[in-house]
Amino acid sequence: MKASLNWLNSYLDRPLTLEEAAKLFTELGFPTESWEPVGGDWAMEVEVTSNRPDLLSHVGLAREAAAASGRELRGPAVGLEGAKVAGKAEQFASVRCEDAAMCPLYTARVIRGVKIGPSPKWLVERLESVGLRSVNNVVDVTNFVMLEQGQPLHAFDLAKLSGHAIVVRRAKKDEPFTAIDQSKHKLGASMLVIADAEKPVALAGVMGGLESEVSAATKDVLLESAVFDPLSVRKASRALRLMSDSSYRFERGVDVAGVERASRRAAWLIAELAGGELAEGVIRVGVGDPAPRRVTMRVARCQALTGVEIPAGRMVELLGKIGVCPVLEDGGKVVACSAPSHRMDLEREVDLIEEVIRLHGLEHVPMRERIEIAARPAPVSLAARGQLRHVLTAHGYYETVTFSFVAPRQGKAFLPAGTSGVMVDDDRRKAEPMLRPSLLPSLLTCRKANQDAGNREVRLFETSATWVRRGDEKGLIVETSRLAMLADVPGASGAGEAVRQLRGVIDELQTSLAGTETLTYEPASRANLSAAAEIKRGGKVLGFLGVLDGTTQGLFDLQTAVVVAELDLDVLLERYPPSRKVAELPRYPAVERDLSVIVEETITWQAIEGVVVGLGVTWLESVGFVGVYRGKPIESGRKSVTLRMVFRDPSGTLRHEQVDEQVNRVVEALGAKVGASLRA
Repeated sequence: MKASLNWLNSYLDRPLTLEEAAKLFTELGFPTESWEPVGGDWAMEVEVTSNRPDLLSHVGLAREAAAASGRELRGPAVGLEGAKVAGKAEQFASVRCEDAAMCPLYTARVIRGVKIGPSPKWLVERLESVGLRSVNNVVDVTNFVMLEQGQPLHAFDLAKLSGHAIVVRRAKKDEPFTAIDQSKHKLGASMLVIADAEKPVALAGVMGGLESEVSAATKDVLLESAVFDPLSVRKASRALRLMSDSSYRFERGVDVAGVERASRRAAWLIAELAGGELAEGVIRVGVGDPAPRRVTMRVARCQALTGVEIPAGRMVELLGKIGVCPVLEDGGKVVACSAPSHRMDLEREVDLIEEVIRLHGLEHVPMRERIEIAARPAPVSLAARGQLRHVLTAHGYYETVTFSFVAPRQGKAFLPAGTSGVMVDDDRRKAEPMLRPSLLPSLLTCRKANQDAGNREVRLFETSATWVRRGDEKGLIVETSRLAMLADVPGASGAGEAVRQLRGVIDELQTSLAGTETLTYEPASRANLSAAAEIKRGGKVLGFLGVLDGTTQGLFDLQTAVVVAELDLDVLLERYPPSRKVAELPRYPAVERDLSVIVEETITWQAIEGVVVGLGVTWLESVGFVGVYRGKPIESGRKSVTLRMVFRDPSGTLRHEQVDEQVNRVVEALGAKVGASLRA
């Protein structure tokens, strides 16, 4: 923010010297980067953080200086008393807003019969002190009030507005627009414009149009003062490469309550400097002034966080200087404040604590020779992620950290049904403008890099966020934390063995992170996978795993087949730490029996396992998958599945004839329920 020292001092009861101003703002956290003489004045470049748009004005800087130095703020007059009135504003113009989200508030005043001419010396000097050239008395007033109040304004030649109408709407695709700087543009459908009854006359929050600018022939002026969505202004400004002092302020947010104040101030100055009559009232479309936000601060928390024993009364005194109306509650333990509308950064307790210590003085914070660190156990979420990494690295997986952006042709291949991609308008991401909807494109790209380096038997994993938009481009953006895994398919054992190994790793993750509850794997049809299964835990979908299909493999130019999995990380970790059951070691030996049964190709292991477990077999301790065989002498369309059953009697040693009876029950049940026959 380039500020004039004389201009700043005009709002204080006692002036600041250049040295005082530089020292004061630096101590408050807004250092002056440079200063230079301008006539009998000094122009200072004050570094303002993005969360303090209220300081992008001379009144805002003066308010801050007054609070920290004990001076009195003397704000400018904004009254309209005594102005000549030429009827009601609604008689001369109309305003309609078609997008309240992008323009929450729009106001317009009308000044009739103005005489455009040069500005008085004092106004020219004010503008020149901060590097702006004088244009004419009306335009200069809008620039002056913006730099004074922090609220951007725009003046239209009312006669050049078709129908004397203002319509706040989205631009039509490729709609032409010529800015005041004479640059020509094709607008995008997502951009907000200020239009008249026929065409755009300004790009909302960025720059006015050439066709409606105030000129020497202007007689009637429509004065705009509004609030525009910061993100929409930023996108339009970057897309068209149109930057202005107005867009700089709108991008950071303006005070809704300051819209009317700045409008009154500018209208009064225009009437004073350009003559004319002010239409009565203001045309206002949109929200009212916001209610003050209530923010509380614990006295003890402030003292603990700052390390300074500041009395509660002193806290109230300091906060009162920035206009938050503090009062002590709960027997003096809590300071309750009403944040003024121009302080949009005051939302939480820690924001008030920052204000207290800034105004009290950072030099009062003690410098200790030793730092005391309280020993605490790691947060559960951190410990859970550590355990996840331990399990995966033990199985030979390497963790990757990749960019959150992917190329659209790769990202779109992994979009879930009913969603669309989240795109960014950042010139630095021209080739990869999509936020990834899945972690798998990133892992596959990483696998391609390993392929180019000659690495084999690659296993990778990553934990990070993914983003999708529900429905079309106007839908809600959903962010999800995910775990993705990738492993090469060994040439000898094939994809089936690779899937079983990956499933085993996922089962171990489940046991390590959530306990002994069994995961279920249900066959599913999924884009990008030639064979896939949906993973569930307790009826809740955890994720999926499968073999990458040839088309997607070719999309990433991979020569090696891979198996992949992607899990919902929050669901996977939600039961950590797992509960454990402890039992004494078995006293008696177990009896193992392997069964090889022939079933239809469509019968899954889960179906076979379900039959065995659901039978309630006496002494059955566990049942596990051993392998599958296809080929002669088994006919086509059928397969041989081998399972291993473990029997144990906790009260004595089992005899083989006892186990035989239970095995026969299993064979009969498999034959009846899944059509299995015992393989010879």
